[in-house]
Amino acid sequence: MAAHRVAAVADVAPGTTLSVEVAGAGVLLCNVDGTIYAIEDVCTHDGGPLDQGELEGACVVCPRHGATFDVRSGDATMPAVMPVATFPIEIRDGDVYVVL
Repeated sequence: MAAHRVAAVADVAPGTTLSVEVAGAGVLLCNVDGTIYAIEDVCTHDGGPLDQGELEGACVVCPRHGATFDVRSGDATMPAVMPVATFPIEIRDGDVYVVL
C-alpha cells in the first residue's frame, strides 16, 4: 500500500469536499468537523459523481437521486444499497495523503 499526497489540509475546509485523483481513481476528500475522510467519488446507485453533491454533516448527498453516503464508513441509504469504498488517509506536515 502506498500513500499519495493529494492536497494540503487547508484545501479542504470544514464542511467542504474536494475531488482528487489518486492512481487513476476518483477520490472525494470530505472534512467533517476538522477530520478529513476519503471515499470513492462515484455513487453506487447510478455511477454519477458525488463531488457535485452536498456534504450534510457526515454524509454526502448524491445530486442525481438523493442517495446519501456516510463518509466515515461508506454506508449508503436508499436508493443506493451498496456502500462506497473508503480509503485511509494520513496527515503529514499539513498535507493529506490517501493510502491505496
